[in-house]
Amino acid sequence: MTEWERLQQGLIYNDFDEDLFERRVAAKKLFKAYNKTNDDEGELRDKILQQLFKQIGKNVWIEPDFKCEFGKNITIEDDVYINFGCIILDCAEVTIGSYTLFGPNIGLYPVNHSTDAQERINGGCYGKPIHIGKNVWLGGDVKVLAGVTIGDNTIIGTGSIVTKDIPSNVIAVGNPCKVIREITDKDKTEYSKRMRLK
Repeated sequence: MTEWERLQQGLIYNDFDEDLFERRVAAKKLFKAYNKTNDDEGELRDKILQQLFKQIGKNVWIEPDFKCEFGKNITIEDDVYINFGCIILDCAEVTIGSYTLFGPNIGLYPVNHSTDAQERINGGCYGKPIHIGKNVWLGGDVKVLAGVTIGDNTIIGTGSIVTKDIPSNVIAVGNPCKVIREITDKDKTEYSKRMRLK
């Protein structure tokens, strides 16, 4: 079994493996090329992102300076906006649901180094997937750690560090991030009526 295959299965893998190094180099070339593009180069941006990611939907807008580890473990659905400075260390599957918004400086970190110091020195790593639901809003500087799922329609407050799953339809904040309340119909404003939103 290759180190890439071990990584894909969530097993301990050698972070110093040459094949993994080359895969990171390929990803860097793509995201660096993307970060040099201008807003009016939509077709070029789409072409680069299709090469970089496992799957990408329609109407995805990612502001520079975007960075990732491999790219090939990232799936982004339709109508997603990712603000400046996002980093995704995708040594495990990362999914981002449709109509999700990322504030600036978001970090998604599915990776973890070995707990044992000698294993860590020798490159021992493992990853656990991160799943972001649909219609989610991550405020600026939010960090999401390995193995976390965030449910649909949820808001994560600015500066939060998400260490455990967060359910759908809530506002959660803090370090560690915790639910503070549900989102209800009382949160609707006149904007919904004016824009004829449901």
